[in-house]
Amino acid sequence: MKPVSPFLELENAPCVDVTWEGTTLSLPKGANLAAALLAAGVNVLRHTPVSGQPRAPFCMMGACFDCLIEVDGITRQACMIEVTEGLEITRPRRDEAWP
Repeated sequence: MKPVSPFLELENAPCVDVTWEGTTLSLPKGANLAAALLAAGVNVLRHTPVSGQPRAPFCMMGACFDCLIEVDGITRQACMIEVTEGLEITRPRRDEAWP
C-alpha cells in the first residue's frame, strides 16, 4: 500500500515508466528521482557497506550521499537526477565504493 506522501505536487504530473530493482514504477516525468521514489513508497535506497544499515534520501541537495543508487549501471545520487523514461535503477552493490 502506498503511504501518505508529503510530495503531493508529484501526484498530478504526467508519469513515465522506470525500473526499480526489477519492478516497473510509474514516476512523474522530470521530478527529482529521490523525491519520486519516496513518494512511490521506496523507503530504503541502499545499505551502508560497513554495517548494512538502511539509508534513504536525507539532505535532498547532494551533500550527504545517503541516496546513492545505480542508474543504468552507474552509481549516482538519486537527489541529483530527474526522472526520465526507461531508467534502470537498483541499489548499489555493498562492495562497490563511491567513485
